[in-house]
Amino acid sequence: MLKLLKRYVKYIGTSVAGTIVDTAVLWLLSDLVFTEGYWGEYIISPTISFQCAVAVNFTIAYFYIWRDRTLTRSDRGKRRFFKLFLTYDLSCSAIFILRLGVMLLIEKFTGWDVVVCNLLAMCFSGILNFTIENVVIFKKKKTS
Repeated sequence: MLKLLKRYVKYIGTSVAGTIVDTAVLWLLSDLVFTEGYWGEYIISPTISFQCAVAVNFTIAYFYIWRDRTLTRSDRGKRRFFKLFLTYDLSCSAIFILRLGVMLLIEKFTGWDVVVCNLLAMCFSGILNFTIENVVIFKKKKTS
C-alpha cells in the first residue's frame, strides 16, 4: 500500500508537466490560432493540446513512475514502448472524451474561459487515469 501511495504521489507530481503542456498549447491554440468559433476553441484546441500532454505524460510514466515495470531486461525495446504508448493513448483518449464532456458542461453553466474549464475537468479525470495506468497499462507482471 505504501508503494502504491508513493507511486500516486509521483503521478500527481509529474502530472503537473502534462498539465503545463496541455494548458500552454490550449492557450496558444485558442487565443492565437482558433480565435473564431466555438468548435476551434472548445473542441479542436483542447483535442490537440491533450495529445501533446499525452506524449509528455506517457514518457514520464514509462521512464519514471512505472520504471520498475517497464525497464526490465525482457521488456526493453522500441516496439514495447510504442505498443504501450498506443494502449496508453487509447485509454487516455477515452477518458478525454469524458473530460471534454465535463469541460463543456462547466462552460455551459458558468461561461468561463476554456482554459479554466479544462483545468477543472482535469481534476475529475486524474484518479481514473492513474487507476487504469496502474492496473491495466503498466500492470505488475505475475511472477511464476
